[in-house]
Amino acid sequence: MKKTAVLAIALIFHCAVIHAQENDEILRPVNSVYTIEAGSSHITDTYLTPIKYSGWHIGLNYERNQAMKFSPENWVMQMRVDLSADHDNNLVGNKDMWYGELDFSWGMMRRWKLPYKGFSAGVGGSASLSGGCIYLDRGGNNPASAKGSVTLNATGYVAWNGRIAGLPVTLRYQPVIPVVGAFFAPDYGELYYEIYLGNHSGLAHCSWWGNYFVMDNALSADLHFGSTSLRLGYTGKIYSTKINHTVTNIFTHAAVVGISGEWISLNPRKGLSKEARIISATY
Repeated sequence: MKKTAVLAIALIFHCAVIHAQENDEILRPVNSVYTIEAGSSHITDTYLTPIKYSGWHIGLNYERNQAMKFSPENWVMQMRVDLSADHDNNLVGNKDMWYGELDFSWGMMRRWKLPYKGFSAGVGGSASLSGGCIYLDRGGNNPASAKGSVTLNATGYVAWNGRIAGLPVTLRYQPVIPVVGAFFAPDYGELYYEIYLGNHSGLAHCSWWGNYFVMDNALSADLHFGSTSLRLGYTGKIYSTKINHTVTNIFTHAAVVGISGEWISLNPRKGLSKEARIISATY
């Protein structure tokens, strides 16, 4: 009886060691992307003015991708932080409008390798938190229009890994569309001073595609020069809300340039095992 118990304990310990070794042999590098974007902006916000303003758009972006710890070959995570600023003018050119926004999102996607060489695709969701403000350079009681939202989004991507003129390249397209959530919007003509005094009713609204439609489109090409890649691409954003008799439309188009790369954390005592499997989040 004692011999059987000892053998059972030894077997359990052996399986635990093998499982730990297998986990140690799976490496999940972090793919980090730093980009800047610049392009055009078009804003209409009837809380401030019915006139359309147009001008320039700039932004700084950070993106982090990594295979998940569970089922790393099938699931990947993505975190994004976007900071942007717009400066627009009316048609006459005598009034300025400024818009600043900060977005944060985190999500996961299930990915598949497609039967076509080099192609892969993924589908999943994310949660986003965003806040911003439009400021109109004019006199009056309402020179600003605040924006804020918390949403659950649908997202996905299609990617191709291959070579163009002998250079390794990754082409990728990813849209993000909020499905449900909540967003901030005061009533038509309601002063922020009234909100400050305690009029807080009717400021938060459930979002759906009938009153809150946002779509981010990102098309990128990563040109792999060794361990560091050059990212070139395009981003386009549609932001449209209609609530409390006010309408906000913000459309931006921008060219993107930046750098990307993968980093692996290694234990200096163990080094990199010959048996290790590296599972990339993007390639």
